[in-house]
Amino acid sequence: MWTRRIDLNIIEPLGNGFRFAEGLKLFQDRIHTIPAAAADLKQIAQERLAWLNGLMAGKTWVCGSRFTLADILLYAFLDFGAGVGQKFSPELKNVDAWFARMKARPSTAA
Repeated sequence: MWTRRIDLNIIEPLGNGFRFAEGLKLFQDRIHTIPAAAADLKQIAQERLAWLNGLMAGKTWVCGSRFTLADILLYAFLDFGAGVGQKFSPELKNVDAWFARMKARPSTAA
C-alpha cells in the first residue's frame, strides 16, 4: 500500500515535473509532454511529501519499524529529485530525519 501511495502521490508528479521541464529535450520526441504542467506537478510532489512528513511522525521508516520497498523507492527518487532541482524542504523534519537514516545505510554508498 505504501509503495503505491509513494509511487502515485510523490514519484509520478516528481518524475513528470522533470520530464516536462529539465528533461523535456530527452522526452519530447518519445512521450506526450505537457511543459505547462511542469511547475504544478513539482508543487504537487512537494505537497504530497509534506503530507507524508506528517504521517511519518514517530516512525523510523515509512511503514513504521519495518524497512520496506517503499523506503527504497522514495529514497531513490528524492535523491534523483535533488539532482534535478527538486530538493525537498529541510522543514519537513520527519522526512529529513528519515532521509538521513537512509543515506547512512551502507547500500546507498554502493
